[in-house]
Amino acid sequence: MMMLQGIAASPGYAIGRAKVLSTKALEIDKIKLDSHLLDEEVARFEAAVAAARIELEAVLSKLVAQNKEHEAEIFEAHVMLLEDEELIDRSKELIKEEQLNAEYAFYSTSEDIAGLISGLDDPYLRERAADIRDVSLRVLNKLRGVASASLDDASQPIVLFADDLAPSDTAQLDPGKVIGFATKAGGRTSHSAIIARSIGIPAIVGIGAALDISVKDGQTVIIDGSEGHVYIDPDEATLARYRQMQQEQLKRQEQYQTYLNQPSMSADGVQVELVANIGSVKDAEQAAASGAEGIGLFRTEFLYMDAEELPSEEMQFDAYRKVAEAFGPETPIVIRTSDIGGDKELAYLNLPKEDNPFLGYRAIRICLDRADMFKTQLRAILRASAFGNLKVMFPMVATLGEWRQAKSILDEAKQELTEAGIALNRNIEAGIMIEIPAAAILADKFAKEVDFFSIGTNDLVQYTMAADRMNPKLGYLNDPLHPAVLQLIDRVIAAAHANGKWVGMCGEMAGQKHALPILLGLGLDEFSMSASAVLPARALLAKLSKQNMKAIAQAALELGSAEEVRAYIEEHVSEIH
Repeated sequence: MMMLQGIAASPGYAIGRAKVLSTKALEIDKIKLDSHLLDEEVARFEAAVAAARIELEAVLSKLVAQNKEHEAEIFEAHVMLLEDEELIDRSKELIKEEQLNAEYAFYSTSEDIAGLISGLDDPYLRERAADIRDVSLRVLNKLRGVASASLDDASQPIVLFADDLAPSDTAQLDPGKVIGFATKAGGRTSHSAIIARSIGIPAIVGIGAALDISVKDGQTVIIDGSEGHVYIDPDEATLARYRQMQQEQLKRQEQYQTYLNQPSMSADGVQVELVANIGSVKDAEQAAASGAEGIGLFRTEFLYMDAEELPSEEMQFDAYRKVAEAFGPETPIVIRTSDIGGDKELAYLNLPKEDNPFLGYRAIRICLDRADMFKTQLRAILRASAFGNLKVMFPMVATLGEWRQAKSILDEAKQELTEAGIALNRNIEAGIMIEIPAAAILADKFAKEVDFFSIGTNDLVQYTMAADRMNPKLGYLNDPLHPAVLQLIDRVIAAAHANGKWVGMCGEMAGQKHALPILLGLGLDEFSMSASAVLPARALLAKLSKQNMKAIAQAALELGSAEEVRAYIEEHVSEIH
């Protein structure tokens, strides 16, 4: 038996026969064309784009017919890519100006764009490079006369292995035939991983080169999508253990559904809020259907990233209003102002290149520097506040001066709308993300002025540990259970409560089973996570006594490493198993 370790991308267990998808490296020749052939080459390229569009629209129609709205949204974006001027028009220009064949012109253009995106520090945006490459391969296959591979034509259920899977490949997998997959490349935020989670296929990504030499067609394999383990030719004891785990998982999933319309309550009757992180109106609708009690983080920068120019006040107002309406007028909706800049490049803003974008010109720093852009967003949020319980949150705040300046611009926007007779909630709550250690250390000062805190652990961890969270060699440092991070969290919660303010958490830590007992014990009021994590978190919360978790949390603060904290939780909190 051999075990490989990858990134757990979609939870669950699959036991079956391996099917290895051979992937030949894409080789595109660069050919110089005679000038009299260029018009014909452009026409050939346009025909390939049109054929790819027809194929994509067929996939989109199939997904819509199956009521798979989230997957359909991804393919709507793929169709839009085939209308993107930078991608399509630039390719035509290369054909004409450099006298290049269509294959090479389009391939080099798409790789330039994908390469730029894949170099970003934001994991969600970086994974969008896979969408560009997916669309690119579809067009290139049309140009080369190559048919797309069929991944689900097996006569019996299989576990698929590949270098990578395009989103379009993943969306068309039949869960009755492909019961799980593992890939050499990829990340947890890739669209393939998102789709795998939505259709319930266990998946592991990012296994690396070991996959090339380890798996053969027909071998018995186990995919553990919860821990990121692949077992090849498992022994009988391992097979028996995982068959039992499959049965237990089915029972758990049935049990989770019983919590769908239940309040988020600890075993000793303490209620907290379990809310969701979103990036779009569609995400909000899915979060509501998944049992989330509101939105703890609306990443509004995606409104900017999806536009070719600064989104208007009206467009933003429409999005914020629809998110509020997805839940109802009393449900809390925390809208984070745009966290753009640095690693999230917007061509139309002409932002400067930076050597260290994580510590650079981004988020509130840009907003305060470009007050007109900032006020447009704040006006849109304030207008939408008339339709729901919206709250506004400022990211990357390091100093009291930044908070006060942002609050002043918010007050100006309120005054302008009031004078214009436009409805709004003048008492809208305003808070800050705690993701910079300086803000955590001065939480007692901030708590006297803000209405709430939301702890962004993804950045707080990397800044506290001085370790780039995207660097795989530093993974051992990027652990939210490190006592240094826990002590900062404890400090922030204590400061908020001492001043009568509530505190939430919108980093991934909020949905992790080892962290939830500690956070409950420290007194966190709001836990914001991916929508799919809400019901499992609610089920775990119902088994935990907050009073007991207080002692657990205090003991964890005194330990010396994340490993010690994790081991302590596993030993003393039996409910997480």
